[in-house]
Amino acid sequence: MTAPAAVDLVPLAQVLLVGAALSSIVVGWVWLRARGQSGQAWQHRLAVLTLVLTFDLVVFGAFTRLTDSGLGCPDWPGCYGHASPVGAADHIGAAQSAMPSGPVTHGKAWVEMLHRYLATGVGGLILVLAVASWREQRGTAGLRGGSVMGWWPTATLLWVCLQGAFGAWTVTMKLRPAIVTLHLLGGMVLLAMLCVQVERNTRRLTACTPVRLGVSTGLLLQVTCVLLAVQLALGGWVSTNYAVLACQDFPMCQGRWWPEMRFDQGFQIWRDLGMTQSGEPVTFAALTAIHMAHRLMAYAVLLALGALALRLHAVAPLRAQARWLAGLAALQLGTGLANVVLGWPLVAALLHTAGAAGLALVLTWTVARCTASAAARSASSPVAGSPGVSA
Repeated sequence: MTAPAAVDLVPLAQVLLVGAALSSIVVGWVWLRARGQSGQAWQHRLAVLTLVLTFDLVVFGAFTRLTDSGLGCPDWPGCYGHASPVGAADHIGAAQSAMPSGPVTHGKAWVEMLHRYLATGVGGLILVLAVASWREQRGTAGLRGGSVMGWWPTATLLWVCLQGAFGAWTVTMKLRPAIVTLHLLGGMVLLAMLCVQVERNTRRLTACTPVRLGVSTGLLLQVTCVLLAVQLALGGWVSTNYAVLACQDFPMCQGRWWPEMRFDQGFQIWRDLGMTQSGEPVTFAALTAIHMAHRLMAYAVLLALGALALRLHAVAPLRAQARWLAGLAALQLGTGLANVVLGWPLVAALLHTAGAAGLALVLTWTVARCTASAAARSASSPVAGSPGVSA
């Protein structure tokens, strides 16, 4: 059977049409729900729904990876040159017959293409938000509560385009761990950018002021954000290298507190899946090093999250964030342990990814809630300049 082209642009227009149809349905539904409200309220509703769908996209991306569906259609953007697995049924059947345990099956092809359709639809929604923000910017100036118009939605649009490129490279580079990990981290950044947009829209609509944190609490918030970012990268590296099962006991690993590990090999970044840079198979000691690095960092992150949740709970406007951080930290601990001792069950793995995305969202929400926009900092109006809540 002839292998498909590395990059097949023939079905691109058809896939974009599917994404446009999905985004049009969402935009139409939001418009109907927001009839009689201001343009700002309509944009806010759309931004919130886009954030929710992007969260779903991140989790569905994890489902695609965990079910080994990332190469269910081994070309991009379509499936064997078609816009859906229906047209590629003969190719998929031939590939499955040639390699029954391989990455190409009808089910995996549908999972992969549904992920692409959803990603394209989310991209369409972000495009609508960017266009709407620029239209509003032309007719409105000096909005109270800080502007999210123009540059921020445009930056989000550019970022989602970059995410699309990484999605293509994930396929064409055959699940190279560095690319897949960057694609995962890019999804987290996209969530954060949309979260900031929603928070600033909320501030414009409600005229609420930023919360002022004390120096120590603000520093703890910053440190926790950095630690979580590192842990997200390590978690992505564990998942993309399939290193979860390198340790199947807890708190020890392989019956030892410090098992044999090859950090030099495990953290070679630019290499093919399952191979070292020299072309040799990755050793089990390298996978153990990847797993243990993630596990050890988890202790530091959980301690930081617990301390931050306690500090934020003392700040009345941030008690919701404190409760979310505590609950999500507990979820991450539970699902992380389940992945190890239960052999990486799909439900636990998906919840672990969802919990990580939730933590990224809540920390971003907290930072955005405590940060004054440039417009608010320079404004002299009583609303924009009124003191916030100190902690």
